[in-house]
Amino acid sequence: MDYLLGYYIHRMDPFIFRITETFGPRWYGFAYLLAFIVGILFLRYLSRRGYCQIPEDKVTDFIVYTAIFGVMIGGRLGFFLFYRFEEFLADPLVFFRFQEGGMASHGGILGVVAFTFYYSWRNKISWPHIGDCLVPIAPVGIGFGRLANFVNGELIGRPTTVSWAVQFSEEMKLGPDHGLDRETYYQIIDEVDQVLPEAQVTTADQVIEAARHVPEVLPILASYLTPRHPSQLYQAFLEGFLIAGVLMVVRLKWKDLPYGLLTGVFFIIYAIMRMVGETFREPDATLLLGLTRGQFYSSFMILIGAAFVLYAIRASSREGHS
Repeated sequence: MDYLLGYYIHRMDPFIFRITETFGPRWYGFAYLLAFIVGILFLRYLSRRGYCQIPEDKVTDFIVYTAIFGVMIGGRLGFFLFYRFEEFLADPLVFFRFQEGGMASHGGILGVVAFTFYYSWRNKISWPHIGDCLVPIAPVGIGFGRLANFVNGELIGRPTTVSWAVQFSEEMKLGPDHGLDRETYYQIIDEVDQVLPEAQVTTADQVIEAARHVPEVLPILASYLTPRHPSQLYQAFLEGFLIAGVLMVVRLKWKDLPYGLLTGVFFIIYAIMRMVGETFREPDATLLLGLTRGQFYSSFMILIGAAFVLYAIRASSREGHS
């Protein structure tokens, strides 16, 4: 059991519990549920205290519709448009196979922007003001989502030697440029198959599943897997809970901020934190101009944020002179 003295080998189960071998409630879905509950409670509080123009009795419907049409549909579309476009073109129905996973935070944010624009027009409420109501809440969902990424063992970090590094069996699914070479890959499969001859282990998915339930597999993985940053946890803090805490304090301390200012600050801070977090994360797609996809798309969010800030400053200046 010498491996117990080394790095932590990721073996968390993505299912909270299993009804069948492949079906049951997942931690990822639970993370979204928690985020929606927090969003409803905080937005109701803001409405009740006069910080938000959305009526308190309309908050639950607003959060549900935002979650469905903004976060889920936007996040799903963003995943395929930004990361898996060729796969989507080859089989558009893959969009509906939610059980296979695949969400993009940039897509979710843009989906929320689009839905709230429609909602503000339909209900005659300032669009930048709705954004200011939502941005203290949105990072909570991002934070919970990143924690679920860690539980799932996905979106793993870059190699490192820090003492808190994690060995992810998901590394077996990376290509040779980022993960294991072909020889090591098959060496692991052969050794795991010797431990579990009745299972006839031939794939990375079988190895990953065995690691969750068969302790004898762990020393094998400890000998071959690369220690990596738990970048999902870094991003949960940087992109999620840190931003949420700061924006909640600002929202509650300064009630009369110009509409759109808090929204703009969110876009800018999120983009910066995302770009920092990406430096610890293994790129999950080809680089663009030397940047990861997350860093590349975040650069445009800085421009969006700057536009909201300028709008807020100019609107406040006009009011001051009227």
